Amino acid sequence: MAGFGIYGVVKEAMGDDVGLTEFYHNYFTYPIYKDESLIFYNALGLRQLSLKAVLKETTWWNPYRIYKSYRNLSERLQSKNITGNMKGEGLVQGGIIIFDKAGVARYAYREETGSEIPIHDILLAIQAVRDEDDVGGQQKE
Repeated sequence: MAGFGIYGVVKEAMGDDVGLTEFYHNYFTYPIYKDESLIFYNALGLRQLSLKAVLKETTWWNPYRIYKSYRNLSERLQSKNITGNMKGEGLVQGGIIIFDKAGVARYAYREETGSEIPIHDILLAIQAVRDEDDVGGQQKE
């Protein structure tokens, strides 16, 4: 699906240039920008990761379910060969924002830690924005 740009936004580097470089080379080879004023994170609700959000249906009083949820997440990351480090703050959740040609936010996905990114929904949103931009461009001519 050509005709759009992909950019990464991070809130901090916190002296972890090695981790950010590794992320860039191994997982995300598009331009990455630092959002020191947290504009994008605020647009996504500046949500904080919590144990309850990670465990979802898991109850606090069931240690087996907590362990099972953690193990399932670890296995999924290993199966995708995703590694990371524990540097930086790591609690503010991010997401994906899709803008139209005019720079207006048209779609947002808020990160759900431990869940797969809804690639199909994101591709549909990109296509919808592209279609609307194309129709708008044709009407102006």
